[in-house]
Amino acid sequence: MLPQTASPPKLDGWALILGASSGFGAATAAALAGAGCDIVGVHLDRRTTLHRVDEVTQGIRSLGREAWMYNTNAADEAKRDRVLDDLALRWKSVDGPTSFRVVMHSLAFGSLLPFLGPNDDTRTSLRQLEMTSLVMAHSLVSWTQALVDRKMLRSGARVFAMTSTGAWSVWKGYGAVSAAKAALEAHVRQLAVELAPSGITVNALCAGVTDTPALQKIPEHETMKAIALRKNPHGRLTQPNDVADAILTLAQPQSHWINGNVIHVDGGESIVG
Repeated sequence: MLPQTASPPKLDGWALILGASSGFGAATAAALAGAGCDIVGVHLDRRTTLHRVDEVTQGIRSLGREAWMYNTNAADEAKRDRVLDDLALRWKSVDGPTSFRVVMHSLAFGSLLPFLGPNDDTRTSLRQLEMTSLVMAHSLVSWTQALVDRKMLRSGARVFAMTSTGAWSVWKGYGAVSAAKAALEAHVRQLAVELAPSGITVNALCAGVTDTPALQKIPEHETMKAIALRKNPHGRLTQPNDVADAILTLAQPQSHWINGNVIHVDGGESIVG
């Protein structure tokens, strides 16, 4: 007798995706919508990349779910508050929910210059260091604080943040982002402990090398891809859907005891020398 095929995981409620227009955020938004979640997406796109947002939005709505998208700087506290104010009014107008089931932090924007260079234009400045950490690390704390203050995180919620092996290893031009990722992992641990009494978990996901728009901006990314292909026991790069599937699994109620971790989603890439 053949084994029965497991039913796809199901979820209810709303998910907030910070960085929803491409890469891990877009894939996760689609996966959560397919499982039953309505989506609030925050992204920062110019006219040349807005078509990606339209594709993500249409994909979510084709699954019968809501897709409310906000094109704004997620690292700006005033703009964050405007998003949450508007969201609260929209929820109230439809007599809807008041809290999120899933939150994903997948913001990728920062300096990719080396620390040392012959002049200011060829090296990372202090301002760029601060900006990179604000966007890719500290904004996780800022959004979590605002959601808790507004009672927009329900008991049993799952918070996820995207880190990388660059948090502890050195890649060309990745110094500012590496520092931000290390800070992000520290924030995840602290938030995990402080939110545990509320039944909310916080974990970081460390994806393998993935061919996303963010990766393509890193110097010598083609070399990174080649090394990852050599190392990965599955013989392929990690894909955004691999991360989305992991989040879909970890968002289930049965994952409530997984908290404060850095979870590798890379098919075994990181354990191969």
